[in-house]
Amino acid sequence: MTENLDTTKSTNLKEATCREPLVPSEMDTINVGIVGHIDHGKTTLLQRLSGKWADTHSEELKRGITIKLGYADAIIRDDNGTLTVDKTSEGKPIRYITFVDAPGHEMLMATTLSGAAIMDAAILVIGANEGIKPQTQEHLIVLKAKKIKNIIIAQNKIDLVSKEQAINNYNAIKQFVEGTIAENAPIIPISASQGVNIDKILVELCNIKISKPDLNEKPIFLIARSFDINKPGIKISELHGGVLGGALKQGSLKIGDVIEIKPGYSYKKQDAYHYKTVKSKIVSMQKGEYPITKAVPGGSLAIETELDPTLTKADALSGGVASVEGILPEITEKITIKYTLFDKVFGAEKQEPVQKLKPNEMLMLSLNTSITVGQITKIDKNFVDLSLKIPVVPLKGESIGIARNLNGHWRLIGFGEITACPNQ
Repeated sequence: MTENLDTTKSTNLKEATCREPLVPSEMDTINVGIVGHIDHGKTTLLQRLSGKWADTHSEELKRGITIKLGYADAIIRDDNGTLTVDKTSEGKPIRYITFVDAPGHEMLMATTLSGAAIMDAAILVIGANEGIKPQTQEHLIVLKAKKIKNIIIAQNKIDLVSKEQAINNYNAIKQFVEGTIAENAPIIPISASQGVNIDKILVELCNIKISKPDLNEKPIFLIARSFDINKPGIKISELHGGVLGGALKQGSLKIGDVIEIKPGYSYKKQDAYHYKTVKSKIVSMQKGEYPITKAVPGGSLAIETELDPTLTKADALSGGVASVEGILPEITEKITIKYTLFDKVFGAEKQEPVQKLKPNEMLMLSLNTSITVGQITKIDKNFVDLSLKIPVVPLKGESIGIARNLNGHWRLIGFGEITACPNQ
């Protein structure tokens, strides 16, 4: 149903939604990010855990790195006491997981920040042959900024080092996470390429505690991708409406609901960009490859709408927020953030102290799955007012990543949350 939310089955979606869902409705479902430095084996590990290569875009295959967020789903089953994600297994389903493969390259930190907004937990991959690298540090800080506390550390590529080197690397990891959100995270030596200890990762994924969603809350759907799934030459009678991919943060949605999407689509008028809220009806939904009639939080979700697919193609609506009519606040270009700065700048070879914020400074802000740039208009001790270049949907209490441009690279320097905006 979508490019990279992994619903590319050649199913007639409108007919499929009439069948009973294949996913057990009571199965625990979580979104797990796979993060870490470039070339430490994140995508290979994802293939072992889900059976899918997330690098599906031609440029990613050519360059050998993840550029966009990759998604893959898996069901962990208990097959006579052994946990497996083998799709041929008839074992008891234990947990449904959507994996989010985040870029490890420093130039793609904004994409990683966006992906972190829909993660419940994360696997931090560290290559035993290279150890702690700049983006290892930066990704751990991203997890802190996005308040992700359930972390598993995969010490990968142990097949490429000696036993002594592996032990030294293990101890270095323990020292690296001391005093951080990952201090008590399990560290599992693995070889993703050889399939060693993948079952131990599955055990830890099943041990992650999650709270049951409150279905009485107002639905909030975070849009990470948007698509036109129609192929050239398709018959008019077989056309599908625009598709939204992402995660339902709270509440529930069902087929037939009328949703509104903010900020919506942008258009240029008199040399200025304007945004218009988009409304449409939900035609069908898929959780991974499974058609569903009602969606609740947990796992990736693809929503087919009645929107003109030209509005959703090429991620045109990514970064937006959707809900039923009348729930979302008005978009805003002015916000107040209560912020905390880190002690050091991570991600570069040389770590420098984080300097205080300055009047008129430009900052990159990661809010939900959206990225915007804001100019500081006022600074107090713990609060900062910003004027935004791209408007956002101001959901109070949401964690925001704050980045500063240092030597041509956006570096994460702190985090915060919205405390006020003019229309609330």
